[in-house]
Amino acid sequence: MSSIELQQPTATGSNKNVDHESQSRMLSPGHKRGGWFTFFFVSATLTGLMIAGWGWLTNLIVYLIEEFNVKSIDATQISNVVNGSINLIPIIGAVLADSFLGSFHVVSISSFFSLLGIIALTLTATLSHLRPQHCGTGSTLCHAPSKLQLAVLYTGIALASIGLGVVRFTLASLGANQFDSPEDQGVFFNWFFFIFYSACVVSSLGIVYVEDSISWGLGFGMCAAFNFLGLVIFFLGNRFYRHDKPQGSPYTSLARVIVAAIRKRNVL
Repeated sequence: MSSIELQQPTATGSNKNVDHESQSRMLSPGHKRGGWFTFFFVSATLTGLMIAGWGWLTNLIVYLIEEFNVKSIDATQISNVVNGSINLIPIIGAVLADSFLGSFHVVSISSFFSLLGIIALTLTATLSHLRPQHCGTGSTLCHAPSKLQLAVLYTGIALASIGLGVVRFTLASLGANQFDSPEDQGVFFNWFFFIFYSACVVSSLGIVYVEDSISWGLGFGMCAAFNFLGLVIFFLGNRFYRHDKPQGSPYTSLARVIVAAIRKRNVL
């Protein structure tokens, strides 16, 4: 009995030490806390980036036809390629986040790409020498865009597409990594996609109305402003995030095996 009584305070003391150490790590400046406190930063970032992304994407066909004199069939094909790329790019973003850079850096870089792309689109809408002359009403003779104009346009679309495609699901992974319990992660995903689709609806109605009724330059400028605001809020939450560490890529090991097999193909 005496030995048992002596062991109990020791166990209690060790548990207190563990709790104290965990709390000190939680409160230390270098520790990324995670938890629901980070939800504000993630959700605000998501709102800004999705309003920005859907603002230019939803009305892309109309912009190409009205401002760049692109035929409706060609504009539809361009839009299909863009939408397909945006749905494929998240795979690349997931590999980069999980294997090499981590979610935080991938979201940061892709958001910056998106901002640069939207700024380029804004320039094409505001600077007359970056877009062709308008076709007259009922006119069959329309000026085709120059190589410089197409280069700026396609560069902007490409950068904005990469940013939008990568950030939406990588940001979801970053947000889910802030929680330990599956229940909290499930609640987070529910709110994440609710905010995601709500922002898309607001953008598809509000930003598109501005582009069609007021000015393309103002509409794209609002997209750039929302993108910038979302990026700033994302960086403000950096000290509170729980950062995931890259685990290495299975594709790298597979590539090394293939290269080694090719080099040694004549050994046997």
